Amino acid sequence: MESIAQLLQLIPKYDVLPALVRASLPMLVSAIVIFALLSLVVLFLVWLERKVSAHMQDRLGPMYVGGWHGWAQTIADAIKLLLKEDIVPELADRVLFKMAPFIVFLGAFAAFVVIPFGASSIVSDLNIGVLYILAIGSLAVVGIMMAGWASNSKYSLYGGMRSVAQIVSYEIPAAIAIMTVVILAGSLSMQDIVNAQKGGIQRWFLFRNPFTFLAFFVYFIASLAEVNRTPFDIPEAESELVAGYHTEYSGMRFAFFFLAEYANMIVVAGVATTLFLGGWTQVLPGTVAGQLVPGPIMFFLKVMALIFVQMWLRWSLPRLRVDQLMYLCWKVLLPASFILVAGAGWLAVYWK
Repeated sequence: MESIAQLLQLIPKYDVLPALVRASLPMLVSAIVIFALLSLVVLFLVWLERKVSAHMQDRLGPMYVGGWHGWAQTIADAIKLLLKEDIVPELADRVLFKMAPFIVFLGAFAAFVVIPFGASSIVSDLNIGVLYILAIGSLAVVGIMMAGWASNSKYSLYGGMRSVAQIVSYEIPAAIAIMTVVILAGSLSMQDIVNAQKGGIQRWFLFRNPFTFLAFFVYFIASLAEVNRTPFDIPEAESELVAGYHTEYSGMRFAFFFLAEYANMIVVAGVATTLFLGGWTQVLPGTVAGQLVPGPIMFFLKVMALIFVQMWLRWSLPRLRVDQLMYLCWKVLLPASFILVAGAGWLAVYWK
């Protein structure tokens, strides 16, 4: 946001604007830029997932709309959703029904505030960035429960209740796994955590010690459950719940749920990249290697690699049962995360 503020200083008579306007304008411009880029990336990810799933199933996927490999198919589908009628069930709670998709999206969108895309490409480097990520991610729970209850549909309600139970449960091992990195970095600032990993791949927390190595996998598995990705897509189980908490949604409101899902995929991949994979830092050590790829591009490549793994798992694994889902969280990942954070704390104190 500092770079945007500097650009706004070039506007004629910018300094004579009211103080409130000058304070709000950089935030507004940052939000518009992030939303525009996020929309484009989500369109690309939807197309990519179709191609990844198609090739894994020995077929081609979209090929005709837009020319090369059907690149405009997702754009056509997005336009179709925006032009569709916005249907509200007669017995639904209209206010909550209309608010829910925007609250779910807001939870994902607000997380981008503290994610460092580069050395100076960050909206706000909060000194409690990690806590902010954990807190703002819980906002989606409110929107999902609102959508499930306000729809006045048993399928939506079941999906909403499943999703809330799943997200709240898996947030605990995910947060504890993140603490292994916070202990070693000595800071809750996302940018400080990235700076602690400068110097090449051997400095990444993923490879720093066995505890953070295993903590990465605990966090990644828990993050899959938090964003309802296979094998943790129980809240959207088509064979049982039609479409889960957004069964009754159509048109633009359904598009916002869809946008929020892929935005959450980017967020959890971005957090994993920042905490364990060196963020925007280079893979190779040295000043010459550091000039090979710009920081934001390096960050994007790492995030895309993790998102590809998320897509890969979706088309490779079957859906878990509800009891298996909770068993994995409370009896496997949670004890493992406690052991890992204790080990990371021991290293921070006794092995320097």
